[in-house]
Amino acid sequence: MTDIKKTSAADTDWWRGAVIYQIYPRSYQDSNGDGIGDIPGIIKRLPYIARLGVDCIWISPFFTSPMLDFGYDVSNYRDIDPMFGTLADFDQLITEAHERGLKVMIDLVLSHTSTEHPWFKESRANRSNPKANWYVWADPKPDGTPPNNWLSIFGGSAWEWDSGRMQYYLHNFLIEQADLNFHEPQVQEALLDVARFWLDRGVDGFRLDTVNFYVHDKYLRDNPPLAPEEINDKTAPKVNPYNFQNHLFDKSRPENLDFLRKLRRVMNEYKGITSVGEVGESQRGAEVQAEYTSGGDKLHMCYDFALLSNELPTGRYVASVLETFDALSSDGWACWAYSNHDVVRHKTRWDLTPTRQRLYAALLMALKGTACIYQGEELGLTESEVAFEDLQDPYGKRFWPKFKGRDGCRTPMVWDREEKNCGFSEGKPWLPVSTGHMRLSAAAEDRDPNSTLNFYRRIIALRKALLPLQKGSFTPLMVEEDFLTFLREYKGSRVFCAFNLADEARRIELPAGNWAQVPGAPFNSTIEAGRATLPPYQAVFATARDA
Repeated sequence: MTDIKKTSAADTDWWRGAVIYQIYPRSYQDSNGDGIGDIPGIIKRLPYIARLGVDCIWISPFFTSPMLDFGYDVSNYRDIDPMFGTLADFDQLITEAHERGLKVMIDLVLSHTSTEHPWFKESRANRSNPKANWYVWADPKPDGTPPNNWLSIFGGSAWEWDSGRMQYYLHNFLIEQADLNFHEPQVQEALLDVARFWLDRGVDGFRLDTVNFYVHDKYLRDNPPLAPEEINDKTAPKVNPYNFQNHLFDKSRPENLDFLRKLRRVMNEYKGITSVGEVGESQRGAEVQAEYTSGGDKLHMCYDFALLSNELPTGRYVASVLETFDALSSDGWACWAYSNHDVVRHKTRWDLTPTRQRLYAALLMALKGTACIYQGEELGLTESEVAFEDLQDPYGKRFWPKFKGRDGCRTPMVWDREEKNCGFSEGKPWLPVSTGHMRLSAAAEDRDPNSTLNFYRRIIALRKALLPLQKGSFTPLMVEEDFLTFLREYKGSRVFCAFNLADEARRIELPAGNWAQVPGAPFNSTIEAGRATLPPYQAVFATARDA
């Protein structure tokens, strides 16, 4: 175990502009033939990850769990579920990742626990035990119905009746995921101790699941309805009535800021630590994202669902998202992603050709903020079709067939089509390996210099070679639906970025200055005599020679 408390770090600001690679451990690499990916499997693939050029890995939950929501229902915050390995395996992962220059972030699920957690078992025993107030309990209305109209994201009421306590408990997700009561100081201290436990083991930061769900309205007021024109599906699928409410009282409460400040103080005891919060908020995601990262005393970064939405981002939309965030929080920092373990892979979601996917990847690497990519994105993987009989996700089972759940983005990584199960496992995989993915295996793409994998390597290397792309300001220039140009500036250095999102070539004037195309930029665009020519779905990266 590595204790990094109060030690020095070469760059404590490393996270600002970094590239994070998300690993869904069940589906990354199985090392023991049980069909489920594990920590030794991640260790095996560290050379691949390091060669990709990312700065950090984020590992989705691996804690002890009944796995009803595949690790997001934690029953022991301080141990590894045996299906993933041991604490010794995790310590080895930290050591070997650090030796390769990779930071390690872990996914902390603090808003709720499994109902199998000892804390909940004690809490539900009666109304007078020491942990009686550690979860959100409430009496029924006089007619026996739940305390208010709050809904679960996974369907139905957010309240579940417990016949032992003769009360309801709150669950924003599965019935088996009981919400902790953040109005109880002992709960907050217990969770801060969880963070210290993993920081002492050497982690470099936390991805904080559902970070705006921590605190609920202590008066349990009903959420008001949304007007029909305000309803959207940014947080939940269209078929889910969760979207019909304005969630003023069950999440994004102002009291949450106090806990985030406490968590930041704990992280500040260690050097080079970062945090990124997931903001599930349909109405005011940008405001919460900015609020949680401003001032330097809360989270380091947040992401909302602005670029995880179903609609293909236009040039105007992307510029608007970044300008809105900057206007709301001049000193905050965002993290942007197109895909993760909860949404349809963006290549399918936005119906992208390989050329257009690469263009959007380059755009992601050029935006102000930290970039996060999801395993398999670098191979150009599409959403998998998973038959109902193979479905594992309880969310998908609840809303099938209109919403097929999250399994389609969670199928196993494809390493080598010549190996059994494409190299993922010697046993039967927990989800089927997609036959459509086999031709896109890492081994095949590694051999092809023109593959999506090698494009991602080049575009990540370009970002890391240019400090303005990592840490610089963002100034939009030309903003159109199908065309976007902007400047990134940092300490006197400037990078001009242009993206042609259309199927027709464009020729544009460059800003004033002596511009030269960045060597190695993986596009067919040209610069000559102060003008740039961009073929369809191509980009330009240029630096000012006089900078």
